[in-house]
Amino acid sequence: MFLSCGDCLFDLFAVPQEDVATVALSGRVGGSPLNVALGLARLGHHAGYFTKMSGDLFGERIRGFMERERIDQRFLIPTDRNTTLAMVSLAADGSASYAFYIDGTADRSIAPEEVPQSLPAEVEVVHVASYSTVTEPTASALLKLVRQEAPNRFVSYDPNVRASIEPDLDVWRAKVAALVPFAALVKASEEDIAQLYPGRAVESVIAEWVAAGAEMAVATLGEHGAIAQTAKGVAARVPGQAVAVVDTVGAGDTFQAALLAGLKERGALSRAAIAGFAGNDLEALLGFAVKAAAVTCTRKGADLPRRADLGLAPLA
Repeated sequence: MFLSCGDCLFDLFAVPQEDVATVALSGRVGGSPLNVALGLARLGHHAGYFTKMSGDLFGERIRGFMERERIDQRFLIPTDRNTTLAMVSLAADGSASYAFYIDGTADRSIAPEEVPQSLPAEVEVVHVASYSTVTEPTASALLKLVRQEAPNRFVSYDPNVRASIEPDLDVWRAKVAALVPFAALVKASEEDIAQLYPGRAVESVIAEWVAAGAEMAVATLGEHGAIAQTAKGVAARVPGQAVAVVDTVGAGDTFQAALLAGLKERGALSRAAIAGFAGNDLEALLGFAVKAAAVTCTRKGADLPRRADLGLAPLA
């Protein structure tokens, strides 16, 4: 089982209107780690979610969405706090920018004492990402969970920087430095790396992450594909796939879900297994993740692919 943790919100897209005095919005369930859970579930894997869940209209819709997508809800903490909302603006090239309505919201209010003292044995992977890893008290709660579970489970981490929520990049850098040593897999976009470490080559950053304790570090390069390095010094680079981009919402999360699913289906959800990777193993894994992310880019919003969309047979 994959347990994804943290952000849980609604993305709200503005629908064009002729009347400047009106606003029409099209909403869709979102949140980086929730998208990862969705991607894993759609690829046929058992995925659960840990967050604090609002009882408002948006929270009810998110619960209904989880039920429909077969995302395990047993780890949700109910609350009367409101659901986080994100206003999404799309550029001409399909890239997205976000403005968040987030003060005092549900997914930002997990207290460290609300972290489960133990997880069921079926949980193989704990995945954390994005603003929930830097905004308190949820950040301290997730760091506690990662420290608690890292000795016995595979930890996956994506910084997925949202400076509109926490503009102090030193806070992000501190949290990255705290989480990377516990993570078997760290993935970040080149945009995030540029924000965190201006002027540095992505290759040097992922090399630093594996030196700090990650077993594998990956950087996505948008239309140019992805690169990765393991702690054993194996490196790989794969090109991107040319597609007609509708928008890039959820593409990075699709990539992360595909990485995790690919590791699971290769029997490689462990540091020891990744340590045994050759270059062609790493290339195949990255290529699969790039292919999956490309599918999401051809769709509006975080509409992640199912196995059939990738030409994969159902899991036994």
